[in-house]
Amino acid sequence: MGEIYKTLTEYNTVSVLVRLFLAVICGGLIGIERGRKRRPAGFRTHMLVCLGAAVTMLISQHLWLEGYTTDLARLGAQVVSGIGFLGAGTILVTGRHQIKGLTTAAGLWASASIGLAIGAGFYVGALFAFGFVLLTITLFSRLEARLIASARNMNLYVEYADSETLGHVIDNVKRLEVRIYDVEITKNRATEGISTGAILSLRLPKALPHAVVMAEIASSDGVKGVEEL
Repeated sequence: MGEIYKTLTEYNTVSVLVRLFLAVICGGLIGIERGRKRRPAGFRTHMLVCLGAAVTMLISQHLWLEGYTTDLARLGAQVVSGIGFLGAGTILVTGRHQIKGLTTAAGLWASASIGLAIGAGFYVGALFAFGFVLLTITLFSRLEARLIASARNMNLYVEYADSETLGHVIDNVKRLEVRIYDVEITKNRATEGISTGAILSLRLPKALPHAVVMAEIASSDGVKGVEEL
């Protein structure tokens, strides 16, 4: 077993093949979860990022073994900084002031780092990092959803017909002893016809479910839609 591991950590044809294959597997598995959620960077994107980072580190080792005077970490450092441009392209700010794509961008950055570790032959660190990344984007996402659902602060986007409707919404919310500490009026361009929206920042009393607040607002006359941000 020790001989096999030694062979894989050395620079040879077998180790190169194993590293590239492992990079494809790790990047692909991370990307599958993002793809299921219909994110802009999914299965193939994460796979290519992890594979490209592994190739970058292999190129550094190859140049060094060929006698070129080079810093082995230089090309890898360019990957770490350069992946930020790709990650930034997955981050979107919607018309409702929502920021989406942060987890995908972080996943791309982590995939690149895992690829660098695999390319350098640091299998232990790469596999542990891969396991933790996979755990974070699958199991911990459910934990995050539960924490958000039980939080006392919440932001709601309410789409309504006229300003009178907004007054009714605020009155109904106050009857639940919910404190409104910010109201931002926005224009909804996505909806056809005359429609206005508002982002309400609320502070809920203890043990009041978010669903109750949303149901109360949705039942108000003139409300066209309610969405938690």
